[in-house]
Amino acid sequence: MAMRTSPLRIAYRPAWWLPNGHVQTLWGRLGRQVPSVPTRPERWDTPDGDVLDVERLQPPSDDAPHHILLHGLEGTSASHYVRGTLAEARRRGWGATLLVFRSCGGQLNRTRRFYHSGETGDLDMVVARVLDEYRGAPIVLAGYSLGGNVLLKWLGEQGDRAAPRIAGAAAVSVPYDLAAGSRHMQRGFARVYQAHFLRSLKRKTREKLDRFPDLADPARVAASRTLYDFDDCITGPVHGFAGADDYYAKSSALGYLERIRIPALLLSAVDDPFLPSAVLDHVRAIADRTPALAVEFLPRGGHVGFVAGPPWRPFYWSEWRVCEFLAGQL
Repeated sequence: MAMRTSPLRIAYRPAWWLPNGHVQTLWGRLGRQVPSVPTRPERWDTPDGDVLDVERLQPPSDDAPHHILLHGLEGTSASHYVRGTLAEARRRGWGATLLVFRSCGGQLNRTRRFYHSGETGDLDMVVARVLDEYRGAPIVLAGYSLGGNVLLKWLGEQGDRAAPRIAGAAAVSVPYDLAAGSRHMQRGFARVYQAHFLRSLKRKTREKLDRFPDLADPARVAASRTLYDFDDCITGPVHGFAGADDYYAKSSALGYLERIRIPALLLSAVDDPFLPSAVLDHVRAIADRTPALAVEFLPRGGHVGFVAGPPWRPFYWSEWRVCEFLAGQL
Protein backbone atom coordinates (compact mmCIF):
# COMPACT_ATOMS: atom_id res chain seq x y z
CA MET A 1 0.00 0.00 0.00
CA ALA A 2 1.30 3.49 -0.85
CA MET A 3 2.26 5.90 1.89
CA ARG A 4 0.23 9.06 2.33
CA THR A 5 3.29 11.10 1.42
CA SER A 6 6.09 9.82 -0.75
CA PRO A 7 9.77 10.82 -1.12
CA LEU A 8 10.89 12.76 -4.17
CA ARG A 9 14.08 11.63 -5.86
CA ILE A 10 14.09 14.80 -7.95
CA ALA A 11 12.85 17.71 -5.87
CA TYR A 12 10.49 20.06 -7.68
CA ARG A 13 11.79 23.60 -7.99
CA PRO A 14 9.39 25.73 -10.06
CA ALA A 15 10.96 27.43 -13.05
CA TRP A 16 11.95 30.97 -12.02
CA TRP A 17 11.01 32.28 -15.45
CA LEU A 18 7.39 31.11 -15.05
CA PRO A 19 6.59 33.03 -11.87
CA ASN A 20 2.90 32.25 -11.31
CA GLY A 21 0.22 29.63 -11.88
CA HIS A 22 -1.10 31.19 -15.07
CA VAL A 23 2.18 31.17 -16.96
CA GLN A 24 2.92 27.67 -15.66
CA THR A 25 -0.47 26.64 -17.06
CA LEU A 26 -0.05 28.35 -20.43
CA TRP A 27 3.57 27.47 -21.18
CA GLY A 28 2.92 23.86 -22.17
CA ARG A 29 0.41 24.89 -24.82
CA LEU A 30 2.14 28.04 -26.08
CA GLY A 31 5.86 27.47 -25.67
CA ARG A 32 6.70 23.81 -25.19
CA GLN A 33 8.45 21.73 -27.79
CA VAL A 34 6.30 18.60 -27.70
CA PRO A 35 8.25 15.31 -27.84
CA SER A 36 7.76 12.95 -30.74
CA VAL A 37 6.64 9.44 -29.74
CA PRO A 38 5.93 6.58 -32.21
CA THR A 39 2.30 5.75 -31.50
CA ARG A 40 -0.47 4.34 -33.65
CA PRO A 41 -4.17 5.25 -33.60
CA GLU A 42 -6.85 2.60 -33.29
CA ARG A 43 -10.63 2.81 -33.39
CA TRP A 44 -12.69 0.43 -31.29
CA ASP A 45 -16.40 -0.25 -31.53
CA THR A 46 -18.36 0.26 -28.33
CA PRO A 47 -21.34 -1.72 -27.01
CA ASP A 48 -23.68 1.25 -27.60
CA GLY A 49 -22.94 1.43 -31.32
CA ASP A 50 -20.36 4.20 -31.09
CA VAL A 51 -16.61 4.32 -31.70
CA LEU A 52 -13.76 4.96 -29.31
CA ASP A 53 -10.40 6.31 -30.44
CA VAL A 54 -7.25 5.20 -28.65
CA GLU A 55 -3.57 5.87 -29.22
CA ARG A 56 -1.17 2.95 -28.63
CA LEU A 57 2.51 2.83 -27.72
CA GLN A 58 3.84 -0.62 -28.56
CA PRO A 59 5.40 -2.35 -25.53
CA PRO A 60 8.79 -4.03 -25.92
CA SER A 61 7.23 -7.29 -24.71
CA ASP A 62 3.76 -8.57 -23.83
CA ASP A 63 4.58 -8.68 -20.13
CA ALA A 64 6.06 -5.15 -19.95
CA PRO A 65 4.14 -2.71 -17.70
CA HIS A 66 1.29 -1.02 -19.54
CA HIS A 67 0.32 2.58 -18.88
CA ILE A 68 -3.28 3.71 -19.50
CA LEU A 69 -3.65 7.50 -19.90
CA LEU A 70 -6.60 9.90 -19.80
CA HIS A 71 -6.41 13.50 -21.07
CA GLY A 72 -8.21 16.62 -19.89
CA LEU A 73 -11.17 18.68 -21.06
CA GLU A 74 -11.01 19.06 -24.85
CA GLY A 75 -7.58 17.45 -24.90
CA THR A 76 -6.36 15.23 -27.73
CA SER A 77 -3.66 12.68 -28.47
CA ALA A 78 -1.43 15.66 -29.37
CA SER A 79 -1.77 17.42 -26.00
CA HIS A 80 1.66 18.32 -24.68
CA TYR A 81 1.29 16.49 -21.35
CA VAL A 82 0.02 13.38 -23.17
CA ARG A 83 3.03 13.24 -25.48
CA GLY A 84 5.35 14.00 -22.59
CA THR A 85 3.95 11.17 -20.47
CA LEU A 86 4.07 8.77 -23.41
CA ALA A 87 7.72 9.70 -23.93
CA GLU A 88 8.46 9.03 -20.26
CA ALA A 89 6.65 5.68 -20.45
CA ARG A 90 8.67 4.73 -23.51
CA ARG A 91 11.90 5.70 -21.76
CA ARG A 92 11.02 3.25 -19.00
CA GLY A 93 10.23 0.40 -21.40
CA TRP A 94 6.45 0.47 -20.90
CA GLY A 95 3.62 0.11 -23.36
CA ALA A 96 0.79 2.61 -23.24
CA THR A 97 -2.80 3.18 -24.31
CA LEU A 98 -4.34 6.65 -24.38
CA LEU A 99 -8.13 6.81 -24.09
CA VAL A 100 -9.28 9.63 -26.36
CA PHE A 101 -12.64 10.78 -25.06
CA ARG A 102 -15.55 10.64 -27.46
CA SER A 103 -15.57 13.64 -29.86
CA CYS A 104 -11.90 14.45 -29.08
CA GLY A 105 -10.39 12.30 -31.83
CA GLY A 106 -10.69 14.80 -34.66
CA GLN A 107 -14.23 13.96 -35.68
CA LEU A 108 -17.54 13.61 -33.90
CA ASN A 109 -18.63 10.29 -32.51
CA ARG A 110 -21.76 8.59 -33.87
CA THR A 111 -24.17 8.75 -30.95
CA ARG A 112 -25.97 11.57 -29.16
CA ARG A 113 -23.66 11.56 -26.15
CA PHE A 114 -20.28 13.23 -25.72
CA TYR A 115 -17.99 12.65 -22.73
CA HIS A 116 -17.94 14.18 -19.28
CA SER A 117 -16.11 14.25 -15.95
CA GLY A 118 -18.06 11.36 -14.47
CA GLU A 119 -18.30 8.99 -17.46
CA THR A 120 -16.33 5.88 -16.51
CA GLY A 121 -17.81 3.28 -18.89
CA ASP A 122 -15.26 3.88 -21.65
CA LEU A 123 -12.37 3.67 -19.18
CA ASP A 124 -13.79 0.40 -17.89
CA MET A 125 -13.84 -0.93 -21.45
CA VAL A 126 -10.24 0.16 -22.13
CA VAL A 127 -8.92 -1.39 -18.92
CA ALA A 128 -10.71 -4.67 -19.62
CA ARG A 129 -9.34 -4.85 -23.15
CA VAL A 130 -5.77 -4.03 -22.10
CA LEU A 131 -5.94 -6.65 -19.34
CA ASP A 132 -7.09 -9.19 -21.92
CA GLU A 133 -4.51 -8.23 -24.56
CA TYR A 134 -1.53 -8.22 -22.19
CA ARG A 135 -2.30 -10.99 -19.73
CA GLY A 136 1.13 -10.99 -18.12
CA ALA A 137 1.49 -7.22 -17.79
CA PRO A 138 0.94 -5.09 -14.70
CA ILE A 139 -1.29 -2.08 -15.40
CA VAL A 140 -0.81 1.48 -14.19
CA LEU A 141 -3.04 4.47 -14.93
CA ALA A 142 -2.76 8.25 -14.99
CA GLY A 143 -5.29 10.99 -15.61
CA TYR A 144 -4.84 14.71 -16.11
CA SER A 145 -7.44 17.32 -15.10
CA LEU A 146 -10.88 16.05 -16.21
CA GLY A 147 -9.26 12.70 -17.01
CA GLY A 148 -7.97 12.56 -13.45
CA ASN A 149 -11.50 13.08 -12.14
CA VAL A 150 -12.73 10.22 -14.35
CA LEU A 151 -9.89 7.99 -13.15
CA LEU A 152 -10.43 8.65 -9.44
CA LYS A 153 -14.19 8.18 -9.75
CA TRP A 154 -13.60 4.87 -11.55
CA LEU A 155 -11.14 3.71 -8.89
CA GLY A 156 -13.69 4.56 -6.22
CA GLU A 157 -16.37 2.63 -8.08
CA GLN A 158 -14.05 -0.35 -8.33
CA GLY A 159 -13.17 -0.31 -4.65
CA ASP A 160 -12.11 -3.77 -3.46
CA ARG A 161 -13.12 -5.27 -6.84
CA ALA A 162 -10.22 -3.71 -8.76
CA ALA A 163 -8.29 -6.21 -10.89
CA PRO A 164 -5.21 -7.52 -9.04
CA ARG A 165 -2.91 -6.57 -11.93
CA ILE A 166 -3.73 -2.87 -11.53
CA ALA A 167 -0.67 -1.76 -9.59
CA GLY A 168 -1.19 1.96 -9.13
CA ALA A 169 -2.61 5.23 -10.42
CA ALA A 170 -1.80 8.93 -10.51
CA ALA A 171 -4.07 11.94 -10.97
CA VAL A 172 -2.75 15.42 -11.80
CA SER A 173 -4.54 18.78 -11.38
CA VAL A 174 -7.92 17.16 -10.74
CA PRO A 175 -11.04 19.37 -10.38
CA TYR A 176 -12.16 17.33 -7.37
CA ASP A 177 -15.26 19.45 -6.73
CA LEU A 178 -16.85 20.22 -10.09
CA ALA A 179 -19.28 22.80 -8.72
CA ALA A 180 -16.53 24.74 -6.94
CA GLY A 181 -14.33 24.54 -10.03
CA SER A 182 -17.12 25.77 -12.28
CA ARG A 183 -17.74 28.80 -10.04
CA HIS A 184 -14.01 29.49 -9.86
CA MET A 185 -13.72 29.57 -13.67
CA GLN A 186 -16.15 32.51 -13.75
CA ARG A 187 -13.72 34.82 -11.94
CA GLY A 188 -10.74 36.88 -12.98
CA PHE A 189 -8.29 35.60 -15.57
CA ALA A 190 -9.80 32.11 -15.31
CA ARG A 191 -12.56 33.39 -17.57
CA VAL A 192 -10.03 33.29 -20.42
CA TYR A 193 -9.67 29.52 -19.99
CA GLN A 194 -13.43 29.16 -19.71
CA ALA A 195 -13.95 31.04 -22.98
CA HIS A 196 -11.41 28.81 -24.71
CA PHE A 197 -13.19 25.64 -23.62
CA LEU A 198 -16.62 27.04 -24.48
CA ARG A 199 -15.61 27.87 -28.05
CA SER A 200 -14.59 24.28 -28.68
CA LEU A 201 -17.53 22.71 -26.83
CA LYS A 202 -20.10 24.91 -28.54
CA ARG A 203 -18.62 24.24 -31.98
CA LYS A 204 -18.94 20.50 -31.43
CA THR A 205 -22.48 20.93 -30.15
CA ARG A 206 -23.52 22.85 -33.25
CA GLU A 207 -22.19 19.99 -35.39
CA LYS A 208 -24.00 17.46 -33.22
CA LEU A 209 -27.25 19.43 -33.53
CA ASP A 210 -27.08 18.99 -37.29
CA ARG A 211 -27.39 15.25 -36.72
CA PHE A 212 -29.67 15.34 -33.68
CA PRO A 213 -31.81 18.50 -33.87
CA ASP A 214 -33.69 17.63 -30.69
CA LEU A 215 -30.51 17.31 -28.62
CA ALA A 216 -30.89 20.77 -27.09
CA ASP A 217 -32.27 24.25 -27.66
CA PRO A 218 -29.80 25.88 -30.12
CA ALA A 219 -30.57 29.33 -28.77
CA ARG A 220 -29.75 28.25 -25.23
CA VAL A 221 -26.49 26.68 -26.39
CA ALA A 222 -25.51 29.86 -28.21
CA ALA A 223 -26.39 31.96 -25.15
CA SER A 224 -24.16 29.91 -22.80
CA ARG A 225 -21.57 32.23 -21.34
CA THR A 226 -20.13 29.97 -18.64
CA LEU A 227 -19.25 26.31 -18.29
CA TYR A 228 -22.13 26.08 -15.81
CA ASP A 229 -24.54 27.33 -18.51
CA PHE A 230 -23.20 24.76 -20.96
CA ASP A 231 -23.32 21.90 -18.47
CA ASP A 232 -26.86 22.87 -17.49
CA CYS A 233 -28.20 22.76 -21.05
CA ILE A 234 -25.96 20.10 -22.66
CA THR A 235 -23.63 18.02 -20.48
CA GLY A 236 -26.18 17.32 -17.77
CA PRO A 237 -29.36 16.58 -19.75
CA VAL A 238 -27.65 14.73 -22.63
CA HIS A 239 -26.02 12.33 -20.18
CA GLY A 240 -29.01 11.65 -17.95
CA PHE A 241 -28.62 14.32 -15.26
CA ALA A 242 -31.27 16.83 -14.25
CA GLY A 243 -28.87 19.69 -14.96
CA ALA A 244 -25.48 21.07 -14.02
CA ASP A 245 -25.98 20.84 -10.26
CA ASP A 246 -27.04 17.19 -10.45
CA TYR A 247 -24.16 16.41 -12.80
CA TYR A 248 -21.59 18.05 -10.53
CA ALA A 249 -22.92 16.39 -7.39
CA LYS A 250 -22.87 12.88 -8.89
CA SER A 251 -19.65 13.13 -10.92
CA SER A 252 -17.14 14.90 -8.65
CA ALA A 253 -14.21 12.69 -7.65
CA LEU A 254 -14.45 14.10 -4.12
CA GLY A 255 -17.31 11.73 -3.35
CA TYR A 256 -15.36 8.62 -4.39
CA LEU A 257 -11.92 9.11 -2.86
CA GLU A 258 -12.57 7.19 0.35
CA ARG A 259 -13.47 4.05 -1.60
CA ILE A 260 -10.15 3.88 -3.49
CA ARG A 261 -8.03 0.83 -2.65
CA ILE A 262 -5.39 1.02 -5.42
CA PRO A 263 -2.32 3.11 -4.46
CA ALA A 264 -2.92 6.50 -6.03
CA LEU A 265 -0.86 9.67 -6.21
CA LEU A 266 -2.83 12.92 -6.03
CA LEU A 267 -0.65 15.70 -7.49
CA SER A 268 -1.89 19.29 -7.60
CA ALA A 269 -0.66 22.87 -7.18
CA VAL A 270 -2.16 25.30 -4.70
CA ASP A 271 -1.92 28.03 -7.38
CA ASP A 272 -3.92 25.98 -9.91
CA PRO A 273 -6.10 28.63 -11.60
CA PHE A 274 -8.85 26.09 -12.34
CA LEU A 275 -9.75 25.28 -8.73
CA PRO A 276 -10.05 27.12 -5.40
CA SER A 277 -7.26 25.98 -3.09
CA ALA A 278 -9.74 25.30 -0.27
CA VAL A 279 -10.88 22.21 -2.16
CA LEU A 280 -7.39 20.73 -1.76
CA ASP A 281 -7.72 21.07 2.03
CA HIS A 282 -10.86 18.97 1.85
CA VAL A 283 -9.10 16.37 -0.30
CA ARG A 284 -6.17 16.21 2.12
CA ALA A 285 -8.54 15.56 5.01
CA ILE A 286 -10.05 12.62 3.12
CA ALA A 287 -6.60 11.30 2.19
CA ASP A 288 -5.54 11.39 5.86
CA ARG A 289 -8.06 8.63 6.54
CA THR A 290 -7.64 6.77 3.23
CA PRO A 291 -4.37 4.74 3.23
CA ALA A 292 -4.31 4.23 -0.56
CA LEU A 293 -3.96 7.95 -1.29
CA ALA A 294 -0.55 9.65 -1.50
CA VAL A 295 -0.98 13.43 -1.49
CA GLU A 296 1.49 15.86 -3.04
CA PHE A 297 -0.06 19.34 -3.11
CA LEU A 298 2.71 21.79 -3.97
CA PRO A 299 2.58 25.59 -3.61
CA ARG A 300 3.33 26.32 -7.27
CA GLY A 301 2.81 24.55 -10.58
CA GLY A 302 -0.38 25.88 -12.13
CA HIS A 303 -2.77 23.56 -13.92
CA VAL A 304 -0.94 20.60 -15.50
CA GLY A 305 2.18 22.74 -15.44
CA PHE A 306 4.92 21.86 -12.94
CA VAL A 307 7.68 23.16 -15.20
CA ALA A 308 11.16 23.19 -13.67
CA GLY A 309 14.66 23.92 -14.99
CA PRO A 310 16.06 26.86 -16.97
CA PRO A 311 14.32 28.24 -20.09
CA TRP A 312 16.90 26.64 -22.39
CA ARG A 313 16.33 23.19 -20.83
CA PRO A 314 12.88 23.00 -19.19
CA PHE A 315 12.02 19.88 -17.23
CA TYR A 316 8.38 18.73 -17.11
CA TRP A 317 8.47 17.40 -13.59
CA SER A 318 4.91 16.11 -13.19
CA GLU A 319 5.27 13.64 -16.06
CA TRP A 320 8.43 12.25 -14.47
CA ARG A 321 6.82 12.24 -11.02
CA VAL A 322 3.73 10.37 -12.23
CA CYS A 323 5.79 7.62 -13.83
CA GLU A 324 8.25 7.50 -10.92
CA PHE A 325 5.38 6.96 -8.48
CA LEU A 326 3.84 4.29 -10.71
CA ALA A 327 7.21 2.57 -11.11
CA GLY A 328 7.41 2.41 -7.33
CA GLN A 329 4.11 0.53 -7.23
CA LEU A 330 5.40 -1.94 -9.83
